[in-house]
Amino acid sequence: MALSDRPAERHRQVAGLFGDRVRGTASWDAPSPVAGWAARDVVRHLTDWFPGFLAAGAGIDLPRGPSVDEDPVAAWQVHCDGVQAVLDDPETPRRELTNPHIGTLPLDTAIDRFYTADVFMHTWDLARATGQDDRLDPGFCAELLAGMAEAEEAMRSSGQYGARVQVPGDADVQTRLLGFIGRDPHWPGT
Repeated sequence: MALSDRPAERHRQVAGLFGDRVRGTASWDAPSPVAGWAARDVVRHLTDWFPGFLAAGAGIDLPRGPSVDEDPVAAWQVHCDGVQAVLDDPETPRRELTNPHIGTLPLDTAIDRFYTADVFMHTWDLARATGQDDRLDPGFCAELLAGMAEAEEAMRSSGQYGARVQVPGDADVQTRLLGFIGRDPHWPGT
């Protein structure tokens, strides 16, 4: 199934898949493909960075659930439901988010571009860490890869992406995306 190009629906699809991987995790201490992170840290990253980004840029405070250390499944669900509520709000397409690094964007576009895309890519990390299905939507992989390639220098200098991992020129688009963001597509997992 192809992902929607509408921010609210795409988030519902992407966060739903990530939520399936969260609920399917048996060991939260399993190492992840992100150096120094366990499976729990993948969820922690998503639930920790975005509330501050949203509050600072749009004045929106997301509800907070239990800590990821206490209950990663509930922490994710409360967070995910809060983001979805923002995207489902009929006022959201008329609101803006302002950030010194990205300027001012429509709120739903900013969530889609920076947060939903992050959830999408980290779905692979959690799936690979926990031995679950790690296939990603190839159309969205291609869209993200094309967009990020245009901003590669800025991305690399931000420190948020590792060095590119070389992959064969004829690799599928998911493998190329993973290599681009600094993941070893052949990371062994569990």
